Amino acid sequence: MGLLTPIGGAMADRVDRRMLLLLTTVGETAFATVLAVLAAIHHDSPVAVTLTVLAGGVMTALGFPSYQALVPALVPREDLLGAIALGSAQWNFGRVVGPALAGLVLVLGSYTLAFALNAISFFAVIIALLLVRVPPLEVAAEEGRMWSRIASGARAAWADPGCRTAIALIGVTALLVSPFIGLIPAVALKLLHEGEGATATLVTAQGLGAVGGALLITPLAARYGRRRLLVASLVVMPFLVLLYAVSPTLPTAAVSLFLVGAGYIGVLSGLSTAVQLRVSDAYRGRVMSLFMVALGTVYPLGLVIQGTLGDHVSLRVVTAGTAALFLAVVAGVAGLRPEVLRTLDEPASAPGDVIAPPAVAPAT
Repeated sequence: MGLLTPIGGAMADRVDRRMLLLLTTVGETAFATVLAVLAAIHHDSPVAVTLTVLAGGVMTALGFPSYQALVPALVPREDLLGAIALGSAQWNFGRVVGPALAGLVLVLGSYTLAFALNAISFFAVIIALLLVRVPPLEVAAEEGRMWSRIASGARAAWADPGCRTAIALIGVTALLVSPFIGLIPAVALKLLHEGEGATATLVTAQGLGAVGGALLITPLAARYGRRRLLVASLVVMPFLVLLYAVSPTLPTAAVSLFLVGAGYIGVLSGLSTAVQLRVSDAYRGRVMSLFMVALGTVYPLGLVIQGTLGDHVSLRVVTAGTAALFLAVVAGVAGLRPEVLRTLDEPASAPGDVIAPPAVAPAT
């Protein structure tokens, strides 16, 4: 995702996004089918499975910017925040429902059946993409190779202060806050001294919190304003993570993680919406791919750092410390550079009127 998403973003700004997403989804379906076949014929070696999953991941990376860039074409601007929040919530909830369904299938059937049902599930997306209709793509008047178009997208992101702020904040969030997701099993085992059931409980709590937060975002934004809600989420979320870090028992940790899930969705969907509202359609795929790179590449780095520190100090101390550091960053920006957070507002002009970055000579 981190390496190939910018290529997918450049492709999303040059070709029919719906068709590109359809083709990459067909590719994902094909490799999911290969996985089922490998399990069925008992040739599912670690190398074969790894290469198959890698190929499926390539399809996901190339298609995901088109998926994101299509959302503003499917819903009115006033519903964009709610649509993005629901998209994030269904992904988080899928992390809960998917493994639970897989466990049921494994008990009643086999790995082959689980992989086969996974492959079949892609047809729901394929059918939806065949039925949906979107306006024609506004293609930027530029030439050049793939890398020059990616660089042009980076300049477009840098040219808009709101995009710069949102991408920087999602990078800070990925480094300091997001690792709580990957460290849930370690918290269950090392801090709460519970078994595998505790991990399932905590993951479920976080997923349910994400869904609940997504359902509340639209009415809250309508009442208090989208940017105010985003700033409030940025301020409140570290306190919720701190509450989770100091939770002494599984029930208190689950309740805390439910709240963290809701706050985390508020931050992710709010920052993503800020970018979507501020970037022109001609650069939407590339700029959103940079947003995903900031999230997708910094998160595993933060996970490794916090996990390593947790082994040498304490996960409780590390999680609380990074939450406090995140709060200090947000407070510092709000206190010293309040105009930075104001850039997250919707621009006065329509996204298509946003000034494009300076043109560059075509690559040879």
